[in-house]
Amino acid sequence: MYTLMIVVFVLGYLAIALEHNIHIDKAASALITGTLCWALYVIGAEGIVDFNTIPHFLLDMFGEEKNITEHAEVVTHYVTHFQILEHLGEIASILFFLMGAMTIVELVDAHEGFSVITDRIKTTSRLKLLWIICILTFFFSAALDNLTTSIVMVSLLRKLIDDKQDRWLFAGMVVIAANAGGAWSPIGDVTTTMLWIGGQITAGAVITKLIMPSLVAIIVPLLVLSPRMKGNVKRPLKSEGKEHYINPTTERERNIVFTVGVLGLLFVPIFKTYTHLPPFMGMMMSLGILWMVTEVMHRTKNRETKSKLSVIGVLRKIDTASVLFFLGILLAVASLQSAGQLAELANGLDQSIGTSDETGVYSVGLIIGILSAIVDNVPLVAASMGMYDINPIVGELFSTDGLFWEFLAYCAGTGGSALIIGSAAGVAVMGLENISFGWYLKKISLLAIIGYLAGAGVYILQSTLIH
Repeated sequence: MYTLMIVVFVLGYLAIALEHNIHIDKAASALITGTLCWALYVIGAEGIVDFNTIPHFLLDMFGEEKNITEHAEVVTHYVTHFQILEHLGEIASILFFLMGAMTIVELVDAHEGFSVITDRIKTTSRLKLLWIICILTFFFSAALDNLTTSIVMVSLLRKLIDDKQDRWLFAGMVVIAANAGGAWSPIGDVTTTMLWIGGQITAGAVITKLIMPSLVAIIVPLLVLSPRMKGNVKRPLKSEGKEHYINPTTERERNIVFTVGVLGLLFVPIFKTYTHLPPFMGMMMSLGILWMVTEVMHRTKNRETKSKLSVIGVLRKIDTASVLFFLGILLAVASLQSAGQLAELANGLDQSIGTSDETGVYSVGLIIGILSAIVDNVPLVAASMGMYDINPIVGELFSTDGLFWEFLAYCAGTGGSALIIGSAAGVAVMGLENISFGWYLKKISLLAIIGYLAGAGVYILQSTLIH
């Protein structure tokens, strides 16, 4: 069953990649993959789970007098009532965060709030617009996080670019920019946040050491792509759209909703920093505040107009299929993490390459970054955090702000851009714009890898010069 889980994951991955060829929605493939992997794990749990890792309180529930060979029920209970629920908490927090962010963005969009930005972007030049969008994304991602920023920027792109192929190209670059921007901020990417909370890195060090490599990771792809970005983009009709006349909003209402929405998104990392609660809690609070503001704002309007400008109205626009796709992917990866395939992969890397010197650290970091494009970067970083203890001696490879942890933060944050399903930002953009896996692989992946390697080179050079 252990090996069969890997086979099912690979086949599911291929089904997602070939979505448009097999004419099966990626959400269906992801859900089947996720549930099948867990089913296989439960069926073969007795031969997979290390009995010694089961918490003592579970053993006490079933009675300590039982022999190990009679503990099939204990092992099954451990998988179905302990491991899967533990992962479900993490997955649910990500999904609620995603749904909250999508609702806030849709609410701002329903009020035409993004015109506050789009009206200030006058250029229609493909080249200038690409640079503006990517630089905005890079810095927004560091202040918010890469997932929220990608959702916001896709909504902006819909206001600025009418042609789907053009918009897809910009959206692909948004994925690279969002992941690069999130890597150098302690609140910009979930893996960087994990390392920050775990004590492997400090906020000041990760910002100063990774901002330049991260900036290079987006600048280099932009420089490579720039010669092909000729001509102008066609803007979609804005005020002539049916929605504008059905749901008219005043300039004051647009400004209020946009300001409260953006401040709400910015509030999320602040709330997390001071309360240490999961990010989705801050997102839910921000959504609640914006919900209340819009209810008060439209309280005198008729029911039909009010319903289209309320949270209840925009909830119908949320892309539920994308949320379910995300659920399936995270479930599949969680099963491989629980069963031990990912930890075995990390251990294999360590044994074959080694991390006793800087060369080994760089090699392992680069490989983890590329692997994070195939599986989720969160369990890979979690496995790395579990494999290596923090060295108390300052300046060592594994000390706080040591070379290994900083390089891991960069690689895990930016490496996922190589494939569209390799990061939360990529999955969100894929769902919102319905970008195919194959299109991204053909048009964006090479640019992402070039940027990733260029940024890694800058970090290595930077570290060499400092030492």
